[in-house]
Parts: sequence; C-alpha cells; structure tokens
Amino acid sequence: MNRYLSRFSGAALAMFAAFSMSSASAADTLTVGHSTWVGYGPLYIAKDKGFFEEEGLDVSLMVMEDVKTRMPALAAGRIDVAVTTIDTVLTFTTPKRPLVYLFALDDSAGGDGIVAKKDIASVADLKGKSVAYTEGSVSQFFLSVLLKNEGLTLADVVTQNMTAGDAGAAFVAGRVDAAVTWEPWLTRGKDTEHGKLLVDSSTTPGLITDVAVTTEKMLSERKEDMQAFYRAWTKAVEWQKENEAEADEIMAKGVGGWLKDPAVFAETRAGIVFYDGDMNASFMDVANEDGILGTISDAKALGEEAGLFKLEADPTSMVATGIVQ
Repeated sequence: MNRYLSRFSGAALAMFAAFSMSSASAADTLTVGHSTWVGYGPLYIAKDKGFFEEEGLDVSLMVMEDVKTRMPALAAGRIDVAVTTIDTVLTFTTPKRPLVYLFALDDSAGGDGIVAKKDIASVADLKGKSVAYTEGSVSQFFLSVLLKNEGLTLADVVTQNMTAGDAGAAFVAGRVDAAVTWEPWLTRGKDTEHGKLLVDSSTTPGLITDVAVTTEKMLSERKEDMQAFYRAWTKAVEWQKENEAEADEIMAKGVGGWLKDPAVFAETRAGIVFYDGDMNASFMDVANEDGILGTISDAKALGEEAGLFKLEADPTSMVATGIVQ
C-alpha cells in the first residue's frame, strides 16, 4: 500500500458514495482527505494535541485511499483540502476548477529509489534494460526526471508496469533488471546477490513531496481557515521533533492501516522528512528555483510529454499566497 497507488475498494467506494450523498461537513468543519501514508501523521498530532482547536478549527480527517476518488471529491467541493504529491495535482486541475498548493507536508528522503543489477553503474545504464514501476504514479515521475537528467526518456527503457511492491518482488526474484520501489523492497533488493541500490530520493530533495491542496474557490472563501490549518500543521511538526516516541504512537494510531504498528510507522518515517515552518518558507517561495516551482515545471514537462495532461495554468498562479508567506 502507498499514497501513490490508484486503487478502488468496495469499502472506500461505499464510504465515498455515502459521503457524497450528504454535505461534506458542517459549514465550520474543515474536511481533509488523505490516503494511508506516514507523511500525513502530524495531522493526527494536531488533532490529538488540540492544535487545530487552538487555531479555531474543527478538522475532520478522512481516509480516501484512491486519488481518483479523493481529487474529484476536492474539485466538486465534497472535501475542503486534499493531500497528495505535487505531480498528481497537475492531472486533476482544470480551467473550470483550478487547484492551488497550500503548503508542503513531507519529502521523500531515501524512502523511494531504484534497485538495479550490479552491472548497472548509473541511471544512464538503464537504457535498454527492463525497469519495473507503476505507470502514472510518482514512481514514474521520479524515474522520468532521473532519465531526463541523463538525456533519456521512458522510451529508452523496457517498461514493466506493476505496483511498487510487485516491482520490488520482481527484482528480488531476478525477473527485471531494475525496479522503482520503496521500503522494504529497497533493502531487500540491495541485499540480494545480484542487486544494489542505484539511487534513492535522498539525492532529489523536493521532487517527491506531499502537499496540501485546495480549490481556488475554497481558498477565496476560507483563506483564514487555510492559514489556521497551516499554523496547526507547523505546531504539530515542532511537537513531533521533541516527542518522537509518543508522536509515533499517536500518528500510527491515527493513520492506521498498514502503518498502525508504531514500530512500522517509525521505520517508514525514517525515509521521509516533515516540512516545518522554515522548510515551507523556502520551498513554497516562488522565487526559489529549487522550490515547488521547479518540481511543478518538471512534472508539467514530463506529464505533457507522456500525454497525461495539458496544463493550461501558469504554475506560479497555482501556489497560494498568504498561507506560508
């Protein structure tokens, strides 16, 4: 399981159907849709420790695993905020219902990567090799950017479309030359006799980043609530730094699913970094070439090249002002 996968389940669909037949929440409730991912844990700290309440917010956190459910629900106004990766937002924003980035939540700092056979010395050496990854996911985006930096494209590798877990397992079994995956498959892959870690996301800060996103309409109507939501997030991240063990307990219980065990949560958390106030101030600054606009630009170019979408909006206009800044 991962935040990147697009999958439907009977339970999720039933929940969404019931949810869509009624209003998303009371007028003063901020409803946030998220998948099961370690990077969203501080949302539950903010709720448990009363940081949302301190900011005058009543926040409802809803697990909505499938991005193809979560993002249309946001666009239709059934939820107020969604959290997902930067590149994913570009697939769902439209001129009719434009989306805006509020702030960054977490960054993959070694939690994602590529395992490859030992004779593959660099990303450039992937040319002509069989590479397993999930098409249409952030794994594809990660691989595409790395290939682009070497003057290559996805057309230069032999694509094997499968989930990240299956990709890792296929590599461990020796069925593919390389796999774009995450833990525990990065470790399992590099521990095989034939494998090694070729590259991981610690070398690409800001590339695989989760963000809070809303619609332009919602931002205009509830900007003060969005500002308060961000302040509560930063309080939660600061609290997590000082109380790691208790924080893992709270976050594991809140996020649940495959992360419900605090030990598993802590192990997975080691591969990401939570964005605090200082990191957000730098990353969300549109004048920073290494910040969010750089990632949006990469995602735009590669997504349009792959025929996934055609972005009509100016990327700068998609970054909310007055939230972090």
